[in-house]
Amino acid sequence: MEPHPRTVLIVEDDAGVSRALSRAIRSLGYRVCAFESGEALLATKVPRLPATLLLDLHLPGISGAELIAALCIWAPELRIIVMTGRDIAAAREACVAAGAACYIRKPISRADLAALLEA
Repeated sequence: MEPHPRTVLIVEDDAGVSRALSRAIRSLGYRVCAFESGEALLATKVPRLPATLLLDLHLPGISGAELIAALCIWAPELRIIVMTGRDIAAAREACVAAGAACYIRKPISRADLAALLEA
C-alpha cells in the first residue's frame, strides 16, 4: 500500500458502512484502502506519507484510543478522524488526547465528508 495525500484509509467493522463510505470517498476523487479492524491495518505497511484515516471508535479487538496512540507514533503524518454512532464526551476527550484530529458522529453526509477531507 503506497498512500499519497489523496488517500483515505477506513477502519470500520460494519461492511455496509465501509462500502458506503468507500463509494462516497471515491466519488470525491480520493483513493480508498479499507480495513475491517485496527489489527488488519497494523498488519499492513503502516502509511508513512500523508493520508487521512476514518476510524470507527467501537471496534472489536484493539480500542480506538489504543490504535490512535500507536498510529501517532508509527505514522505521525496520518490525519485521524474518529467516527462513532454514540457521542460520548469521555471517549471524545480520550481520542483527541491520543492524537485524533477530530471526532464526528455517524451517519456522515457526503457534504460533511467532503468538508472533513478537504480540511
